[in-house]
Amino acid sequence: MKITARIGMVNYINTAPLYEVWRQSVRRADWRITEAPPSVLNRMLHENELDLGFVSSQEYALHPGEYRIMSDLSISSTGPVGSVFLFSELPIAGLDEQLVLLSPQSQTSVSLVKIILEEFHQVHPRYRSGLASELDQDAERPAAVLAIGDEALRLAVEARYPYRLDLGEAWQERTGLPFVFAVWAVRENFCREEPDTVFAIYQELHRCLREGKERLPEISAIVAKRVPMDEAACYRYLQGIEYDLGNEKQEALRRFFEYLIKRGEVPASALPLKVCGKQ
Repeated sequence: MKITARIGMVNYINTAPLYEVWRQSVRRADWRITEAPPSVLNRMLHENELDLGFVSSQEYALHPGEYRIMSDLSISSTGPVGSVFLFSELPIAGLDEQLVLLSPQSQTSVSLVKIILEEFHQVHPRYRSGLASELDQDAERPAAVLAIGDEALRLAVEARYPYRLDLGEAWQERTGLPFVFAVWAVRENFCREEPDTVFAIYQELHRCLREGKERLPEISAIVAKRVPMDEAACYRYLQGIEYDLGNEKQEALRRFFEYLIKRGEVPASALPLKVCGKQ
């Protein structure tokens, strides 16, 4: 069987309303799925090991000449996201020059927490990359930890840190906008050369998402065990995740990219946005 599309799917429970339905109902042997954290999918898409998939929104901004954004799809929140937290031993104002551990699993969340700390609060910590679950007992203990996805959900349940900052909420409080954590990016050449395949995948993704929203209580019960967390809490969490990329979400992306451009983290060519998907 010839592979006609190499697709990257984030394997966190925030994609469950879409991906659980996909796994149960999409029967396309010519579409190969790779499950991985955003950072791995970012690299694979950039290195042409994937044709399209969910990636950190910053990955698109880093290499805008390589990708287009698939329309009407994202992982985003308006206000609290519930799975991207800065957990801290100290209030935010007390983190100046303190060590902050940054999850290596998402470029977007790392850049966002730096914007929130440095631009919004004028706090300049020291940073180190790593996972809270893999802390070296002999190393300096961080004053705060950035955690995302299922790890963030576990830490929230454990409640071991006295302070907790939801990055989606902090962004909205300052900008008045939602935040787009991930986009569905398509390699430019694949979008141009295989428009029918892109559109077929686009249609299946939206079908799965529609069905997943209708089956949200059932899906919440299935995936809550992964964290583990209470089924009702998982349902409330998934209710807060948004998957569209409407005008307000695109404005939020532009605002985030403007910060990244100003900070020298992405090229100015990240704007304007390039979108594909509909026919």
